[in-house]
Amino acid sequence: MFSRIARPAVNLTRSLSTSSQNNAKVAVLGASGGIGQPLSLLLKNSPLVSHLSLYDIAHTPGVAADLSHIETRAQVTGHMGPDQLGAALKGCEVVVIPAGVPRKPGMTRDDLFNTNATIVATLADACARNCPEAMICIISNPVNSTVPITSEVMKKHGVYNPNRVFGVTTLDIVRANAFIAELKGLDPARVNVPVVGGHAGKTIIPLISQCTPKVEFPQDQLSALTGRIQEAGTEVVKAKAGAGSATLSMAYAGARFTFSLLDAMNGKEGVVECAYVRSEETECKYFSTPLLLGKNGIEKNLGLGKLTAFEEKLVADATGELKASIKKGEDFIQNMK
Repeated sequence: MFSRIARPAVNLTRSLSTSSQNNAKVAVLGASGGIGQPLSLLLKNSPLVSHLSLYDIAHTPGVAADLSHIETRAQVTGHMGPDQLGAALKGCEVVVIPAGVPRKPGMTRDDLFNTNATIVATLADACARNCPEAMICIISNPVNSTVPITSEVMKKHGVYNPNRVFGVTTLDIVRANAFIAELKGLDPARVNVPVVGGHAGKTIIPLISQCTPKVEFPQDQLSALTGRIQEAGTEVVKAKAGAGSATLSMAYAGARFTFSLLDAMNGKEGVVECAYVRSEETECKYFSTPLLLGKNGIEKNLGLGKLTAFEEKLVADATGELKASIKKGEDFIQNMK
């Protein structure tokens, strides 16, 4: 199960490899933004990436020029505006999409829907046309709706593969690991908590009973910790006081997921990450659970594992909201002109 497999770290000091397997072309769509720039920096630093293709509607040539001066092997190209989107995606094996507007104080992730839904649908359409077999990693919020949007667009083009479309929920795991380590005085790098469900408020469900190493909390502390993990994004939005949302931690989490995916595509065995994907594990069409990753994306969905009564209630409480968010995404594509 998830908790028994060591989680991969974003190791920025990996020795450079010239293996022919490590020749991945990775695109970042939204590369000039608050998440896109630090994410691109982390990807540029990895020997797993041979070509980093950066796309945004503004400033991309500057970001690409800046990153291209870093002494690592990844070639960097910058692409700006709709006319260059196709070229940015040609030949890509992994596409990471942090494009969109960030949350401001008082906003929910769902408040971003109208703007970000259109952006993600446009980018998904370009992926379907230019790199239909690429792994698509969606960061743009609301993830609970933008993943169904991406899937419906891919279906319209006849290129949908549910094993290759991921909602990146890794930040929820990263936060859970950090918060538990802090409370228990543990090394965060050794703490591993699966977080399931979705990626907004009460749909974020940390399975603290499955944490490695095993930890226990009194019920009141468990409830408070669960609430903090669920609302951690809002904590950052408030602390930044109108200057954005979680960008640096999200860039780290997005890089961690991308590196895990690239490792698995290169043949590394036992790579497990949670992600929000098409699922049969619950009554929701999409649900985040631990996934065994392989050369072709999802190799096996590892499911929810054994839940406590508290966790079962969290899943039940999340179901209605998740179903509504999924339907909202699907309806958006059905109603698109």
